[in-house]
Amino acid sequence: MVNNSVGDFVPAKVGLIYNPLGGWFRKHAARMQSLLATLPEIRQIRATNPVEFEQAVIAIIEAKIEWLVVVGGDGTLQGVISCLFEYLPPDRWPEITIVPAGTTNMTALDLGTNGQAEQILTRIRQYVHQPGEVKRVKRPVLRIEQAGTRNVYGMIFGLGLIARGVKFSHSQIKQTGITGNVFTVLIVLRSLVGSFLGRSQTEWAPVRITQKDNTGTLSEKVYLFALISTLEKLLLGIRPYWGQEPAPLRATFVGQYSKHFWRNIWPLIAGHGHHLKREEGYISYNAASVELWLDDEYIVDGELYHASSQYGPVKITADGPILFRVF
Repeated sequence: MVNNSVGDFVPAKVGLIYNPLGGWFRKHAARMQSLLATLPEIRQIRATNPVEFEQAVIAIIEAKIEWLVVVGGDGTLQGVISCLFEYLPPDRWPEITIVPAGTTNMTALDLGTNGQAEQILTRIRQYVHQPGEVKRVKRPVLRIEQAGTRNVYGMIFGLGLIARGVKFSHSQIKQTGITGNVFTVLIVLRSLVGSFLGRSQTEWAPVRITQKDNTGTLSEKVYLFALISTLEKLLLGIRPYWGQEPAPLRATFVGQYSKHFWRNIWPLIAGHGHHLKREEGYISYNAASVELWLDDEYIVDGELYHASSQYGPVKITADGPILFRVF
């Protein structure tokens, strides 16, 4: 039986945290629950919100789990690793396997996870019964800090149209039950349409960002969107950065009035933007850290947050890396 109670958690080397509210899980709930029930060797905890994520992580740590399976999407993984960072340095973490059962599953796909959630759970069950060779991948993690707030950890940080699209999806698209690549395409299209129609006052406003230049001078610029990530590619194979610097953070900023935006969309998202020019509104580079002053919403792995410049800059640095076990 699936153990839904943190209090009933029994020490084990393998643990599993699952979120039944994840988009894929919710659509295939009966099948997913049946598959989880075939894994009695794995101690399982149900978690659907930040409080439950924290309780689950504490139970995992107390049980000295060596391998943690996370069944959910990008938001579930983000919630779990944010809690893990609060309690343990990454070199003391269990190895993590992601079962892509959310509305979006960009981290799992970037790591090379091959198959849908049901297939991955089946492979895990086979591996538990008959262990063999398994792929392991390391990835750094974004640490997002601002004075007066709790640190946030994740793989993708987005501003402007990216955050607007995610907010719209939470209120409308997500309610339709659409998941995966189709969900991502709808968000992107809706964001671009909002920008094209000039809805800049509220819902589809660009983002104002203040940064320091090399001399330490602060200057504000307006961007259609900004993206910072540690992933090599996003859903649909999108790779919207082309920096060459040997650093873990990949950052891209596209100006509000970038030249020939519609003509440059494809090279922009396909990682072929080397010919795009900074003076025309296209900026992409790799860095060890990025500082941004802003008063706006931002997203981390699909979850919305708000930054206020009165607390100083939002500082984004690399942490980890995390060791993933990939099926």
